[in-house]
Formats: sequence, C-alpha cells, structure tokens
Amino acid sequence: MKPLVIEQVVKQYGEKIAVNSLSFEVSEGEIYGLLGANGAGKTTTMRMILGLIMPDRGEIRYFGKSYGSEQLRMMGYLPEERGLYPKLKVSDQLIYLGQLRGMSRAEADRSLREWLGRFQVEDYYNRRVEELSKGNQQKIQFIAAVIHRPKILILDEAFSGLDPVNVELLKSAVKELRDQGISMVFSTHRMEHVEELCRNITILDRSRTMLQGSLRDIKRKFPRERVVLETEGEVHGLESLPDIRSVRRTETGYEIFIAREDAAQNILRHAMAQAPVRRFELMEPTLNEIFIKTVGERNE
Repeated sequence: MKPLVIEQVVKQYGEKIAVNSLSFEVSEGEIYGLLGANGAGKTTTMRMILGLIMPDRGEIRYFGKSYGSEQLRMMGYLPEERGLYPKLKVSDQLIYLGQLRGMSRAEADRSLREWLGRFQVEDYYNRRVEELSKGNQQKIQFIAAVIHRPKILILDEAFSGLDPVNVELLKSAVKELRDQGISMVFSTHRMEHVEELCRNITILDRSRTMLQGSLRDIKRKFPRERVVLETEGEVHGLESLPDIRSVRRTETGYEIFIAREDAAQNILRHAMAQAPVRRFELMEPTLNEIFIKTVGERNE
C-alpha cells in the first residue's frame, strides 16, 4: 500500500483554480519531486497533503486512509520560511514539538541529541535560535521536521540559504531517511538537486500538470541538442556545419548547440579531420532545460 496517494485533487479559491485535477503517488522510501514556477500550485498541494486545507474535490490517502490525527503524527514538514521562535532555546522548542507529535519528553530529547550530533552542533542544545546563523537555523528547522521519525516528509526548499558544505550535509541526511523507508515530497527550484534525489516528478504550471512520470522517461521525450567536444587542437568551421545553432568556446573545448541529433556525427567527423578528439558526447537534456522548455516561455 502506497504511503501517499493524491487522486484527482482540485482546490479552488473563488474563480481561481489553484490545483486542477492533480494525481500522483509516492512509494515507500521515495523522494518525489514536485516542481513548478511561483504560483503553479505547489504550496497549495503541500498544504493539502499536510491537512492544513482540504481539497474541494478528489482524495488524499495516507497508507490507504483519509486524513486524521493518526496521519498528522506520521508527517513532518520543512517549510521554506523558517518558523521557529527566535528567542526560545533550541531544546525547549524541539522537545515540545516532538511531544506534540506523540513522543515522550525523554524520547524527544534523545532524538534531538542524536540529530544535533549527526550535524555536529551539539552545543546548540541550550542556545536560542536567534543566536544561530541562517544556515544553522535551517539545520534546526530540519531537525524539527524529523525529530518524531515521520513516515511522510514534506520538504519545501530544504537547502535554501545553505552553503555548499551544509547542502551536502543535509542531502546526506535526506538520503539516509529515504533509505530508512521514509517517503518524501520534495519541492525546489534547484533542478540539479531534483536530478540527484528524485526518480519521479510532476511539473505544474498555473495549476495544471504539464509533465509527469519518471525522470528517465521524461528526458527520453526531449531531443538531445547539446554536444560537448574536447580536442587536442583547434577545430575551425564548426559554425558552418548544417543544423548548428551556436558554438561556444570553453576552457577544455567546445559546447555546440544543434537543431537535430544527427548533426552530431557531422561534428565528430569534422573535428577528427582536424585534431585528435579527447571527448565527444551528445548530452541528454538537463531537467533545467526541460523545465524552461515546458513552462519557461509561459511564465515570461
């Protein structure tokens, strides 16, 4: 039985449809990517999953059951905006939040200390939130979302405001939770994080589902339009080849944008006639490129 199933969900405010017939499901131990530009319906969807608002039509099921107090306790939420009280101690807030989710004080305290140790910030236990840097506040916010060991976790811009070292630290924690069987809905504007963490995605645009399915299958539907070429010497005349859109010189060679995939073989033959080729690759489209093609122009 799937931990989370969203089935033909609709949410409307007056005449404005915020979410229009959205369906997807999240398997156990899966990080599901929910993507879209601002105003696409992501936040409304996450609020419905959390039970903060109810859908007007459709159904959301948690391990086969409708929303209730049992489902509330099994969910965790990391919002984009930090929501902890700045003048309260980390331990006072997070232990209380753990108790709200059904933990005893001792269980919540033990879980908090384990996570502080995991992030190597044990000395924050008795610190006020306002004393911490923005990046460390985000770590504490993350712990608040997972302290009660949820079965379903909603992550909204989980790595916002973090430096690269701390991004890797939190990504490692997210992967660890995934491997423990926790199911997650992951929303972000950083497409490279989605490519690394998610197997299945939905792209929303103005309340509607534009693309949905496995990332691998979605990429196969889009043409490969970029060639990476590295050679031991200069290659001249690339711009004059058929179906070449543009050529960009890089530190190690050339990045060539093509109108048709079969133009790549002409590039390879042309390059080999002039210099030894160290690398030649017809690149699959990135998720960022797919996203821009799908919703970018519509949002300009």
